Amino acid sequence: MNIQRLTQRAAIIQAVRSFFIGQDYLEVETPIRLPALIPEAHLEPLTSHSWFLQCSPEQCMKRLLAAGVPRLFQICKCFRARERGRRHLPEFTMLEWYRLAGDYNDLMEETTALLQAVAGQCRAKGGYDDRVIALLEQERWQRLTVAEAFERHAPMPAAQALAQACFDEVLVEHVEPCLGLERPCFLCDYPVALGSLARVKADNAQVVERFELYLQGVELANGFSELTDAQEQERRFRQEASIARGQGVSFGPAPRNFLADLAMIDTACGIALGMDRLVMLLTGAATIDEVVSFTPETL
Repeated sequence: MNIQRLTQRAAIIQAVRSFFIGQDYLEVETPIRLPALIPEAHLEPLTSHSWFLQCSPEQCMKRLLAAGVPRLFQICKCFRARERGRRHLPEFTMLEWYRLAGDYNDLMEETTALLQAVAGQCRAKGGYDDRVIALLEQERWQRLTVAEAFERHAPMPAAQALAQACFDEVLVEHVEPCLGLERPCFLCDYPVALGSLARVKADNAQVVERFELYLQGVELANGFSELTDAQEQERRFRQEASIARGQGVSFGPAPRNFLADLAMIDTACGIALGMDRLVMLLTGAATIDEVVSFTPETL
Protein backbone atom coordinates (compact mmCIF):
# COMPACT_ATOMS: atom_id res chain seq x y z
CA MET A 1 0.00 0.00 0.00
CA ASN A 2 1.08 3.58 -0.70
CA ILE A 3 0.18 5.92 2.17
CA GLN A 4 0.78 9.07 0.11
CA ARG A 5 -1.65 7.91 -2.57
CA LEU A 6 -4.21 6.87 0.04
CA THR A 7 -4.00 10.40 1.44
CA GLN A 8 -4.46 11.83 -2.05
CA ARG A 9 -7.37 9.43 -2.64
CA ALA A 10 -9.12 10.71 0.48
CA ALA A 11 -8.72 14.30 -0.70
CA ILE A 12 -10.16 13.46 -4.13
CA ILE A 13 -13.18 11.76 -2.58
CA GLN A 14 -13.72 14.76 -0.32
CA ALA A 15 -13.55 17.08 -3.36
CA VAL A 16 -16.12 14.97 -5.20
CA ARG A 17 -18.46 14.95 -2.23
CA SER A 18 -18.08 18.71 -1.77
CA PHE A 19 -19.00 19.33 -5.42
CA PHE A 20 -22.27 17.39 -5.21
CA ILE A 21 -23.29 18.90 -1.89
CA GLY A 22 -22.71 22.30 -3.44
CA GLN A 23 -24.99 21.33 -6.35
CA ASP A 24 -27.80 20.39 -3.94
CA TYR A 25 -27.50 16.63 -4.46
CA LEU A 26 -28.61 14.27 -1.71
CA GLU A 27 -25.98 11.72 -0.70
CA VAL A 28 -27.58 8.30 -0.22
CA GLU A 29 -26.63 4.79 0.85
CA THR A 30 -28.43 1.82 -0.69
CA PRO A 31 -28.11 -1.94 -0.07
CA ILE A 32 -25.20 -3.69 -1.78
CA ARG A 33 -26.74 -7.17 -1.42
CA LEU A 34 -29.86 -7.75 -3.52
CA PRO A 35 -32.18 -10.66 -4.42
CA ALA A 36 -32.04 -9.80 -8.14
CA LEU A 37 -29.91 -7.58 -10.33
CA ILE A 38 -30.45 -5.64 -13.51
CA PRO A 39 -29.29 -8.09 -16.21
CA GLU A 40 -26.36 -6.84 -18.29
CA ALA A 41 -24.93 -9.50 -20.55
CA HIS A 42 -21.37 -8.12 -20.50
CA LEU A 43 -21.14 -8.42 -16.69
CA GLU A 44 -20.91 -11.37 -14.30
CA PRO A 45 -22.13 -10.80 -10.72
CA LEU A 46 -20.76 -12.22 -7.49
CA THR A 47 -23.16 -14.08 -5.21
CA SER A 48 -23.75 -13.80 -1.46
CA HIS A 49 -25.61 -16.91 -0.31
CA SER A 50 -28.71 -16.90 -2.54
CA TRP A 51 -28.53 -13.16 -3.26
CA PHE A 52 -26.14 -11.02 -5.33
CA LEU A 53 -23.59 -8.32 -4.58
CA GLN A 54 -24.38 -5.25 -6.63
CA CYS A 55 -22.56 -4.61 -9.89
CA SER A 56 -23.84 -1.04 -9.59
CA PRO A 57 -26.16 0.85 -7.21
CA GLU A 58 -28.27 1.91 -10.21
CA GLN A 59 -31.46 0.00 -9.56
CA CYS A 60 -31.92 1.23 -5.99
CA MET A 61 -30.90 4.79 -6.84
CA LYS A 62 -33.40 4.96 -9.70
CA ARG A 63 -36.10 3.70 -7.36
CA LEU A 64 -35.27 6.68 -5.13
CA LEU A 65 -35.70 8.94 -8.16
CA ALA A 66 -39.13 7.39 -8.65
CA ALA A 67 -39.92 8.10 -4.98
CA GLY A 68 -39.33 11.80 -5.59
CA VAL A 69 -35.66 12.50 -4.82
CA PRO A 70 -34.73 14.93 -7.63
CA ARG A 71 -30.91 14.66 -7.40
CA LEU A 72 -28.83 12.03 -5.65
CA PHE A 73 -25.30 10.66 -5.58
CA GLN A 74 -23.48 7.78 -3.94
CA ILE A 75 -19.88 6.64 -3.51
CA CYS A 76 -19.95 2.91 -2.82
CA LYS A 77 -18.43 -0.52 -3.33
CA CYS A 78 -19.42 -2.59 -6.36
CA PHE A 79 -18.53 -6.15 -7.30
CA ARG A 80 -17.99 -7.96 -10.60
CA ALA A 81 -16.62 -11.44 -11.18
CA ARG A 82 -13.67 -12.18 -13.47
CA GLU A 83 -12.43 -8.59 -13.45
CA ARG A 84 -8.77 -8.37 -12.53
CA GLY A 85 -6.06 -6.47 -14.32
CA ARG A 86 -4.03 -3.29 -14.43
CA ARG A 87 -7.24 -1.22 -14.40
CA HIS A 88 -9.70 -3.72 -12.92
CA LEU A 89 -10.57 -5.11 -9.49
CA PRO A 90 -13.42 -7.49 -8.58
CA GLU A 91 -14.28 -5.11 -5.70
CA PHE A 92 -14.03 -1.45 -6.63
CA THR A 93 -15.36 1.99 -5.71
CA MET A 94 -17.98 3.64 -7.89
CA LEU A 95 -19.39 7.14 -7.93
CA GLU A 96 -22.90 7.30 -9.36
CA TRP A 97 -25.30 10.21 -9.66
CA TYR A 98 -28.80 10.59 -11.05
CA ARG A 99 -31.13 13.50 -11.68
CA LEU A 100 -34.68 14.00 -12.87
CA ALA A 101 -35.57 16.08 -15.93
CA GLY A 102 -32.16 15.89 -17.63
CA ASP A 103 -30.44 14.08 -20.49
CA TYR A 104 -26.98 12.90 -21.45
CA ASN A 105 -26.00 16.37 -22.66
CA ASP A 106 -26.67 17.72 -19.18
CA LEU A 107 -24.55 14.90 -17.74
CA MET A 108 -21.61 15.65 -20.02
CA GLU A 109 -21.66 19.29 -18.89
CA GLU A 110 -21.97 18.26 -15.25
CA THR A 111 -19.16 15.70 -15.55
CA THR A 112 -16.92 18.39 -17.02
CA ALA A 113 -17.74 20.75 -14.15
CA LEU A 114 -17.13 18.03 -11.54
CA LEU A 115 -13.76 16.93 -12.85
CA GLN A 116 -12.56 20.47 -13.42
CA ALA A 117 -13.48 21.32 -9.83
CA VAL A 118 -11.59 18.25 -8.57
CA ALA A 119 -8.60 19.07 -10.79
CA GLY A 120 -8.56 22.61 -9.43
CA GLN A 121 -8.38 21.36 -5.85
CA CYS A 122 -5.63 18.89 -6.78
CA ARG A 123 -3.60 21.65 -8.42
CA ALA A 124 -3.96 23.79 -5.32
CA LYS A 125 -2.69 20.99 -3.08
CA GLY A 126 0.20 19.94 -5.36
CA GLY A 127 1.73 16.49 -5.75
CA TYR A 128 -0.73 15.28 -8.40
CA ASP A 129 -0.16 14.54 -12.10
CA ASP A 130 0.16 17.97 -13.77
CA ARG A 131 -0.51 16.61 -17.28
CA VAL A 132 -3.82 15.04 -16.28
CA ILE A 133 -4.85 18.17 -14.40
CA ALA A 134 -4.00 20.28 -17.47
CA LEU A 135 -6.12 18.00 -19.68
CA LEU A 136 -9.08 18.24 -17.32
CA GLU A 137 -8.80 22.02 -17.08
CA GLN A 138 -9.10 22.51 -20.86
CA GLU A 139 -12.13 24.60 -21.77
CA ARG A 140 -13.40 22.50 -24.68
CA TRP A 141 -13.72 18.73 -24.25
CA GLN A 142 -14.11 16.57 -27.31
CA ARG A 143 -17.39 14.89 -28.27
CA LEU A 144 -17.06 12.07 -30.78
CA THR A 145 -19.75 9.63 -31.90
CA VAL A 146 -19.02 5.92 -31.90
CA ALA A 147 -19.46 5.85 -35.69
CA GLU A 148 -16.94 8.69 -36.10
CA ALA A 149 -14.43 7.08 -33.73
CA PHE A 150 -14.53 3.76 -35.57
CA GLU A 151 -14.20 5.56 -38.92
CA ARG A 152 -11.09 7.37 -37.67
CA HIS A 153 -9.33 4.67 -35.69
CA ALA A 154 -10.72 1.18 -36.41
CA PRO A 155 -10.14 -1.21 -39.32
CA MET A 156 -13.92 -1.54 -39.86
CA PRO A 157 -17.09 0.46 -39.25
CA ALA A 158 -18.87 0.11 -35.92
CA ALA A 159 -21.87 -1.58 -37.55
CA GLN A 160 -19.65 -4.23 -39.12
CA ALA A 161 -17.82 -4.85 -35.83
CA LEU A 162 -21.16 -5.28 -34.10
CA ALA A 163 -22.44 -7.66 -36.80
CA GLN A 164 -19.26 -9.75 -36.53
CA ALA A 165 -19.49 -9.85 -32.70
CA CYS A 166 -16.09 -8.18 -32.30
CA PHE A 167 -17.15 -4.66 -31.30
CA ASP A 168 -15.55 -4.77 -27.84
CA GLU A 169 -12.29 -6.22 -29.15
CA VAL A 170 -11.99 -3.59 -31.88
CA LEU A 171 -12.92 -0.82 -29.45
CA VAL A 172 -10.32 -1.88 -26.89
CA GLU A 173 -7.52 -2.60 -29.36
CA HIS A 174 -7.91 0.19 -31.90
CA VAL A 175 -10.20 2.96 -30.65
CA GLU A 176 -9.74 3.40 -26.89
CA PRO A 177 -5.95 3.97 -27.01
CA CYS A 178 -6.57 7.02 -29.24
CA LEU A 179 -9.15 8.73 -27.04
CA GLY A 180 -8.59 11.50 -24.51
CA LEU A 181 -4.90 12.01 -25.26
CA GLU A 182 -4.95 15.76 -26.00
CA ARG A 183 -8.20 16.60 -24.20
CA PRO A 184 -10.92 14.56 -22.46
CA CYS A 185 -13.19 12.79 -24.93
CA PHE A 186 -16.87 11.91 -24.64
CA LEU A 187 -17.56 8.92 -26.90
CA CYS A 188 -21.27 9.30 -27.70
CA ASP A 189 -24.26 7.69 -29.40
CA TYR A 190 -23.76 3.95 -29.02
CA PRO A 191 -25.60 1.38 -31.16
CA VAL A 192 -28.96 0.42 -29.65
CA ALA A 193 -27.71 -3.09 -28.91
CA LEU A 194 -25.08 -1.61 -26.55
CA GLY A 195 -27.38 0.52 -24.43
CA SER A 196 -29.93 -1.68 -22.72
CA LEU A 197 -30.74 1.00 -20.11
CA ALA A 198 -30.50 4.07 -22.34
CA ARG A 199 -33.09 6.06 -24.26
CA VAL A 200 -33.12 5.88 -28.07
CA LYS A 201 -31.96 9.11 -29.70
CA ALA A 202 -34.92 11.09 -31.02
CA ASP A 203 -33.42 11.85 -34.45
CA ASN A 204 -31.63 8.52 -34.98
CA ALA A 205 -33.36 5.29 -33.96
CA GLN A 206 -30.16 3.30 -34.58
CA VAL A 207 -28.37 4.71 -31.54
CA VAL A 208 -29.02 5.45 -27.87
CA GLU A 209 -28.16 8.55 -25.84
CA ARG A 210 -25.18 7.00 -24.12
CA PHE A 211 -21.61 8.22 -23.68
CA GLU A 212 -18.36 7.08 -22.12
CA LEU A 213 -15.68 9.50 -20.97
CA TYR A 214 -12.07 8.77 -21.90
CA LEU A 215 -8.93 10.31 -20.47
CA GLN A 216 -5.48 9.22 -21.67
CA GLY A 217 -7.03 6.16 -23.31
CA VAL A 218 -8.73 5.08 -20.08
CA GLU A 219 -12.52 4.70 -19.89
CA LEU A 220 -13.52 6.65 -16.82
CA ALA A 221 -17.32 7.02 -16.85
CA ASN A 222 -20.46 5.68 -18.50
CA GLY A 223 -23.62 7.80 -18.64
CA PHE A 224 -26.91 8.04 -20.49
CA SER A 225 -30.37 9.46 -20.80
CA GLU A 226 -32.39 6.91 -18.87
CA LEU A 227 -34.88 4.63 -20.57
CA THR A 228 -38.03 5.13 -18.49
CA ASP A 229 -40.51 3.10 -20.57
CA ALA A 230 -41.03 0.14 -18.23
CA GLN A 231 -42.43 -2.16 -20.92
CA GLU A 232 -39.54 -1.50 -23.28
CA GLN A 233 -37.08 -1.88 -20.39
CA GLU A 234 -38.58 -5.27 -19.48
CA ARG A 235 -38.23 -6.39 -23.10
CA ARG A 236 -34.58 -5.38 -23.12
CA PHE A 237 -34.03 -7.11 -19.77
CA ARG A 238 -35.38 -10.36 -21.19
CA GLN A 239 -33.00 -10.05 -24.10
CA GLU A 240 -29.99 -9.35 -21.86
CA ALA A 241 -30.92 -12.17 -19.47
CA SER A 242 -31.22 -14.61 -22.37
CA ILE A 243 -27.73 -13.72 -23.63
CA ALA A 244 -26.35 -14.05 -20.09
CA ARG A 245 -27.97 -17.47 -19.58
CA GLY A 246 -26.35 -18.61 -22.80
CA GLN A 247 -23.01 -17.71 -21.20
CA GLY A 248 -23.89 -19.57 -18.00
CA VAL A 249 -24.54 -16.37 -16.00
CA SER A 250 -27.63 -15.56 -13.92
CA PHE A 251 -28.82 -12.26 -12.46
CA GLY A 252 -31.72 -13.85 -10.57
CA PRO A 253 -35.42 -13.26 -11.25
CA ALA A 254 -36.62 -10.18 -13.11
CA PRO A 255 -36.31 -7.06 -10.89
CA ARG A 256 -40.07 -6.48 -10.68
CA ASN A 257 -39.96 -3.79 -8.00
CA PHE A 258 -37.49 -1.81 -10.09
CA LEU A 259 -39.68 -2.06 -13.20
CA ALA A 260 -42.77 -1.01 -11.24
CA ASP A 261 -41.00 2.07 -9.89
CA LEU A 262 -39.44 2.91 -13.26
CA ALA A 263 -42.92 3.58 -14.66
CA MET A 264 -43.22 6.52 -12.25
CA ILE A 265 -40.23 8.39 -13.75
CA ASP A 266 -40.76 10.80 -16.62
CA THR A 267 -37.28 11.81 -17.79
CA ALA A 268 -33.97 11.26 -16.02
CA CYS A 269 -30.27 10.75 -16.60
CA GLY A 270 -27.53 8.96 -14.70
CA ILE A 271 -23.84 8.16 -14.78
CA ALA A 272 -21.28 5.85 -13.17
CA LEU A 273 -17.68 6.99 -12.70
CA GLY A 274 -14.86 4.73 -11.53
CA MET A 275 -13.29 6.37 -8.50
CA ASP A 276 -10.27 4.06 -8.40
CA ARG A 277 -9.45 4.92 -12.01
CA LEU A 278 -9.90 8.63 -11.37
CA VAL A 279 -7.48 8.45 -8.45
CA MET A 280 -5.09 6.39 -10.56
CA LEU A 281 -5.05 9.03 -13.31
CA LEU A 282 -4.80 12.04 -11.01
CA THR A 283 -1.96 10.60 -8.96
CA GLY A 284 -0.01 9.24 -11.92
CA ALA A 285 -0.23 5.65 -10.71
CA ALA A 286 0.64 2.98 -13.26
CA THR A 287 -1.88 0.44 -11.94
CA ILE A 288 -5.09 0.41 -9.95
CA ASP A 289 -3.31 -1.62 -7.26
CA GLU A 290 -1.36 1.49 -6.26
CA VAL A 291 -4.43 3.49 -5.22
CA VAL A 292 -6.32 1.02 -2.99
CA SER A 293 -5.51 0.01 0.54
CA PHE A 294 -5.48 -3.72 -0.20
CA THR A 295 -5.72 -5.88 -3.30
CA PRO A 296 -7.36 -9.34 -3.28
CA GLU A 297 -3.95 -10.98 -3.35
CA THR A 298 -2.83 -9.29 -0.11
CA LEU A 299 -5.83 -10.29 2.00
